[in-house]
Amino acid sequence: MSSSYTVEIESSVPAPRLFKAAILDWHNLAPKIATDKIVSAAPVEGDGNVGSIRQFNFAPGLPFSFVKERLDFLDIEKCEAKSTLVEGGGIGVHIESASTHIKVEPKAGGSVVKVTGTSKPLPGVDVAGESEKAKAAFTGLIKGCEAYLVANPDTYN
Repeated sequence: MSSSYTVEIESSVPAPRLFKAAILDWHNLAPKIATDKIVSAAPVEGDGNVGSIRQFNFAPGLPFSFVKERLDFLDIEKCEAKSTLVEGGGIGVHIESASTHIKVEPKAGGSVVKVTGTSKPLPGVDVAGESEKAKAAFTGLIKGCEAYLVANPDTYN
C-alpha cells in the first residue's frame, strides 16, 4: 500500500526564480545554505534534463547518508518537476519506491510551492509519521532557499 503527502509552501520569491534555485540548481545551492543537513551534492549522470541523476550526501546523524534521485519530468516554463528516488534514502530498507512531484506556481507577491510525495513501504514496515517529517523537511529547505534568495537579490534571475 502506498502512502502520500501533500504540502503547500508560500514564498515571497517569484516562481521562476525559486524554481531555478530550489529545483534546477539545488545540487549546487543546498550544500551552501543547508550545511547542517546536506554536506555535498553533485550530478551523477546526465546534463540536468529528464533522465539525469543527482546525489545528495547528508550530514552525520540524519536517518540516511545519501540519496540519488532521477529527474523523470521537467517543464521549466511551468516550473514543474517530478523525480524518483533510485538509491539511498531507505530504498530496500524501509521503502520499495518513492517519488516527488513539485510545482512552483505564481501567486500575488511571490509564489506557492506545491509538493506531492508518494512512497511504497516494504511489507511489514511502519511508516507512520514519515509524511509529517517529509513535509517539515521540505518546508524547511524551501524556506532556507527563500531566505537565501531574499538576502541575495541578484542571484538566480
